[in-house]
Amino acid sequence: MAVKGDRAIWEAEAEGVELLNTTIGELLEQQAERRPDKEALVYNYPEIGLNLRLSFRQYRDVVDRLSKGLMALGIAKGDHVAVWAPNVPEWIFLQLALARIGAVMVTVNTAYKASELEYVLRQGDITTLFMAEAFRGNSYLDSVYSIVPEMKDLTDPVAQPLQSEKLPRLKRVVLLGTTPRPGTLLYSSVVKMGKHISDEALRERRASVAPQDVAMIMYTSGTTGFPKGAMLTHYNIVNQMESSRLNQDYSYWRYVNPMPLFHIAGSNFVIAAVLNGFTLIQLIAFDPVKELELLDQEKGTNSLLVPTMLIAMLNHPRFLAGEFDLTSLEQVFTGGTPIPVILMEQVKEQMGADCRIYFGQTENTGGVTLTRDEDSFELKSATVGRLYPHMEAKIINPATGEPVGLGESGEFLERGCIVMKGYYNMPEKTAETIDAEGWLHTGDLATMNAQGYINIVGRVKDMIIRGGENIYPAEIEQFLMRHPKIADAQVIGIPDAFMGEEMAAFIRLKPDEQLTEEGLRDYCRANISHNKVPKYIKFVTAYPLTASGKIKKFELREQLIKELGLEEVARTKTA
Repeated sequence: MAVKGDRAIWEAEAEGVELLNTTIGELLEQQAERRPDKEALVYNYPEIGLNLRLSFRQYRDVVDRLSKGLMALGIAKGDHVAVWAPNVPEWIFLQLALARIGAVMVTVNTAYKASELEYVLRQGDITTLFMAEAFRGNSYLDSVYSIVPEMKDLTDPVAQPLQSEKLPRLKRVVLLGTTPRPGTLLYSSVVKMGKHISDEALRERRASVAPQDVAMIMYTSGTTGFPKGAMLTHYNIVNQMESSRLNQDYSYWRYVNPMPLFHIAGSNFVIAAVLNGFTLIQLIAFDPVKELELLDQEKGTNSLLVPTMLIAMLNHPRFLAGEFDLTSLEQVFTGGTPIPVILMEQVKEQMGADCRIYFGQTENTGGVTLTRDEDSFELKSATVGRLYPHMEAKIINPATGEPVGLGESGEFLERGCIVMKGYYNMPEKTAETIDAEGWLHTGDLATMNAQGYINIVGRVKDMIIRGGENIYPAEIEQFLMRHPKIADAQVIGIPDAFMGEEMAAFIRLKPDEQLTEEGLRDYCRANISHNKVPKYIKFVTAYPLTASGKIKKFELREQLIKELGLEEVARTKTA
């Protein structure tokens, strides 16, 4: 046990896990030799003519051909290369090929518009952009042309690098499609260019890549300001996945991956599959029916699904009608937001799968705590588990910086091998997040028990202070979701001239259910203390979501403030 005395301090434990001092590219090489004929990557999309099944040997060969093409294109070690596309096969090949040649992959949110893209391309010093032409009605090509009109005048993008006034570092744009567009190269042409690069040249480039080199830059969501590019090294990413494995054999897995690849929870499992030698079954974008179909048809054993995804699946008419065989599904990984206990119970009862809870953020390469398979349901339902091996943590009073006692709430801090290198070109923001002693300040409010299990009770900034009393939205949300007619509940703080803040609950009902505001208030008054009854109740049919499926609470808050005419109260400064 690594809890230090009666303070909320966790000292690092190895738990028998040895950290790996290797690169992402070497992992692929090892699996191609160890399991050459095993199925590695699957895209089962007959409805759009995409049926891809690659063994580990074929996978390595595809990535190597692309690696040579990238070298022929002039992408140097350390160059920043952005990818803006849904979860197509080329995205995954680029992730591995760029890592293999020592370039830095910069992921771009699929929902971005032109101004957001321009910010990332400029702030991230991007030299090459790989992109889809469009996705879900969003014309990526039009966005790029609006930022870099000079592209349209290029007649030979290979011999004539782009010269942009707005983005002087950007040299080329590559389309992940089949139709040439002015000023762009085609992905297939880049692959063909690699024929002139020798195996020896690729080996030399691979050998130049070190585990401590930055492999990816992932931009945070930017919900509280300009997005920040978290720099993640090969060492961070490899050991994130190695630590979470806990020395178990996952090579038999058939993992269905619905998460967007630009998100850490999506891209990490590409690496996990290569590290562990399991089969990755990839969705192009999350769809509840497609996820259920793939779990059924491909005999999926595991999948990471955030609560909004699980709720969509559990409430889908075809799932409720019993159309899908999920007997192969062993475990559902979930996290990213507080997990209602009722949801875990439904997953076990209706899907037959256990839940494993993860907690983390981009800045710690995706996860820092997890529940163990041997944990009781009570522990899984009440906590986000214990620290990863080799990681240390403490919970501090945000005002004093001193560690709090066991069971007391404070800000969760962590330190160790999976903490990012920093934010790209943002030394001040880096210093705000990672202090001089190397502690990453997560901004999450948490408690720790005597066994080191962590319970996340909210965000430092999300905690509602009503009349001087602290209220945690996660607790109220869990309670509301116990109501048999409620599918989902989101609770936020709304400014109030008298109480400082009041609670507002946004309620989404289950299909064909009806509930009145007064009926819900009666339910609350009968079951929770009066100070926890939301002052405002809004029934909604959907929530504003990020591309990774997280609910944008700040948008709900802004909408309600405007609707209630509380703009002046919201502008009032408080100590």
